[in-house]
Amino acid sequence: MKRSRFPVLVTAAVLLFFYAPIVVLVINSFNASRFGGSWEGFTLKWYEKLWNNDDIWSALWTSLGLATLASLTAMVLGTLAAFALHRFQSRLQKIHLGTLTVPLVMPDILMGISLLLFFVALGVPTGFTTIWIAHVTFCLSYVTMVVLGRLQDFDFTLVDAARDLGAGRWQTLRRVVLPLLAPGIIAGGLLAFTLSIDDFVITFFVQGPGTTTLTLRVYSMMKVSQNMPVINALATILLALTFAVVTLSFKLTRKQTAP
Repeated sequence: MKRSRFPVLVTAAVLLFFYAPIVVLVINSFNASRFGGSWEGFTLKWYEKLWNNDDIWSALWTSLGLATLASLTAMVLGTLAAFALHRFQSRLQKIHLGTLTVPLVMPDILMGISLLLFFVALGVPTGFTTIWIAHVTFCLSYVTMVVLGRLQDFDFTLVDAARDLGAGRWQTLRRVVLPLLAPGIIAGGLLAFTLSIDDFVITFFVQGPGTTTLTLRVYSMMKVSQNMPVINALATILLALTFAVVTLSFKLTRKQTAP
């Protein structure tokens, strides 16, 4: 029986739909044409303009600081939450799991509005701190799920063996538990870092005066057509960095799941 080519064609069409715009964006970042409608020769001048744009670099450092702080906080809280969910079975833990699952399925615009209303009700001025709290809110769920998946295959007899050999609780945690869970925790942290630095909708609602992330800066630059080639160059660099971080995260996760 002849094998049908229809699934292959559909898969190719879907991949083309997803990745063709990205390929065009990367090509236009090296295009001498300002509007990208036609190829006018290879150039690196858009990367030079990007390098000399202080506003973009300031926004980038703000985004990197927020992403680093949010991912580290989410790694700590997410690991503790995963331990609690794995070790204890109760009605309270079911509610706990539900609260951690909600950010995974809740629309970003709804989360952004709810967090803004929450901060306004408490009288908290919006700015760096509110963005950090908002990012931790949704990054926490992803870290928890990654670490929880690692705990499903964790051999707790190693913990019992360490305790039988005289190791204390903190010594067991530091020398046995954390080293075995480290790749999973780091993978969750890298995923949280990528989500944080890429977020726009939630950040748009909880931002304050004087705090501009990279996504918000790009949004404001897109209103002027002459900035589009610079945005293409910036997007190309961010794509390369994002793929590198995600690839590292997948490799760490696969290393832990491999027999």
